[in-house]
Amino acid sequence: MSTTFHTISIDGLNIFYREAGSKENPTILLLHGFPTSSHMFRNLIPLLADRFHLVAPDYPGFGNSSMPTVDEFDYTFDHLADVMDQFTKALGLSKYSLYVMDYGAPIGFRLAAKHPERVAALIVQNGNAYEEGLRDFWEPLKAYWHDRSLENADKLRQFLTLDATKWQYTHGVRNPQTISPDNWNIDQPLLDRPGNNDIQLALFYSYGSNPPLYPQWQEYFRTYQPPTLIVWGKNDFIFPAEGAHPYKRDLNTVEFHLLDTGHFALEEEGETIADHIRRFLPAHIA
Repeated sequence: MSTTFHTISIDGLNIFYREAGSKENPTILLLHGFPTSSHMFRNLIPLLADRFHLVAPDYPGFGNSSMPTVDEFDYTFDHLADVMDQFTKALGLSKYSLYVMDYGAPIGFRLAAKHPERVAALIVQNGNAYEEGLRDFWEPLKAYWHDRSLENADKLRQFLTLDATKWQYTHGVRNPQTISPDNWNIDQPLLDRPGNNDIQLALFYSYGSNPPLYPQWQEYFRTYQPPTLIVWGKNDFIFPAEGAHPYKRDLNTVEFHLLDTGHFALEEEGETIADHIRRFLPAHIA
């Protein structure tokens, strides 16, 4: 059940991914958040690999995947979703459950709305699809969406610093001493690569394309009713619990868990989340 590490060429880019488990078992496609990579799933994958086939890619500009410059690649959520769509086709993933977190939500929900027949279930961990989830943290980003000025961009650069990366991992957790510094010591050097700040600012701007799609994604939930497991760090300041509750409006089969931790809930509640997945998915997917 060991995790293996691969790179595949997608549209001229090298896309890195982690894989574990038998391909005969149900597949879970794990889509990571900002500012990390598939590294965020490093502990979850071994806990599930005996029952599921797990695939966790890094997006362009993240982790071990190619990092073309903003002049060479259009860093938008539409484009990242297109690359991930091509990735799933290249790997022959015709049916999968989607684990979405942070940036993984707008990428994954684009895939789900485009190919609803492929999605067996959803696992949502601090990933937003409702206006209620965009609260105080998002005010400077909303200003940037409305006015892509250098002044507004400079205000967002604070999110790309070591202090900010460490804060994402430690804010809202019960015990910061249980959070490995390997997280920010791996993520931050990748953020600090020449040109990566421009990539992240482009995606901060592109995030403004997501809220207009929320009604479309909510319609997908209502129409196709994917069985959904919510495992949400309730102390997250970025995606607070107010964004978790509205899923219950649109989904008939939803299991809902607010966990006493922060944004990267897997760091403190990985075993709990794995236990929920091991119980929920077999009960709700063929």
